[in-house]
Amino acid sequence: MPTDAAQTPSHFLGIDFDTMTFQAVGEELGRLSQLPAFSFVVTPNVDHVLMLHPTSPVPATLAFQQAYAAAAMRLCDSRILQRLARLHGVTLEVVTGSDLTAYLFESGQLDGRKVAIIGGDAAMVSELHGRFPAIEIVQHRPPMGVLRDERASEEIIRFIEQERAHYVMLAIGAPQSEIIAHRCLLAGKSVGVGLCIGASIEFLLGRKSRAPRWMQHLGLEWAFRLLSEPRRLWRRYLVTGPRVFLLASKWRQL
Repeated sequence: MPTDAAQTPSHFLGIDFDTMTFQAVGEELGRLSQLPAFSFVVTPNVDHVLMLHPTSPVPATLAFQQAYAAAAMRLCDSRILQRLARLHGVTLEVVTGSDLTAYLFESGQLDGRKVAIIGGDAAMVSELHGRFPAIEIVQHRPPMGVLRDERASEEIIRFIEQERAHYVMLAIGAPQSEIIAHRCLLAGKSVGVGLCIGASIEFLLGRKSRAPRWMQHLGLEWAFRLLSEPRRLWRRYLVTGPRVFLLASKWRQL
C-alpha cells in the first residue's frame, strides 16, 4: 500500500487497522482495482475482533485468521471499537462497510467500471441498474454454506477469475466472504479488488433500514439493529458482543 494513501496502521486488540479517510480509501481502492493482481479489503467489527482473539471462546478458523492477515486493508467498522481504542490512546478512523459501499456507488467512482456481486437475490442487479445505469454489474448467486461445499466455493472463484471485474463485492457474510477472497488471492488468477460487504447493498437499496445518523454517531447502531431483528441478533449483541469490553480492559499495546 502506498505511504501517501494511508497513515501507519494502528494496532489494537491484535489487529492492524488502517487509519484512512473515506477519500483516501476510495483513492486506494481505485488504484487496487486497476492492478493485474487480486487484492481484498476487510472491515473488522466487534464480532470479528472477538473471533480473532486467542482467548475467544469461539475462536476463528485458521482460514479466517489467514485471510485477515493477507488483506490489503483492514478498516474499522465499529464506533464501539473506535471509542475503546481511544481510551487506550489508539486512534481509529471508522469506515464502515455499509458507508463505504454507498460512497463507491453514489460518488460515481464505479461509473464505467465492472462490478461483480457475489450473493444477493435475482432482483438485486436490476434494482442497482435502475439507480446506477453507468455501472456494469454482474452477479453470481451461490448456495448457502459455501465453505461446506467445495464445489460451490470453486464456482465462486472461477466466476471472479472469468469476469475480471474491477471491484468484487462479496455479500455472503463472514467468515465466508473473507475466506473466499483469500482463496482468490492464493489462486493468483483474478484481478481487481474485493470488498467483504455483508448486507451493505441491502442498506443501499433501502431493503433494510440503518440507524438514524445521531444513533450511529453515538455508537448505538447496534441497539437499532437489535430492535429491528431481535430474534436473530439478541445473542450477538447481548451475550457475545459485551465480551469486547473485558478484552479491551486487559489489552496492552505492544
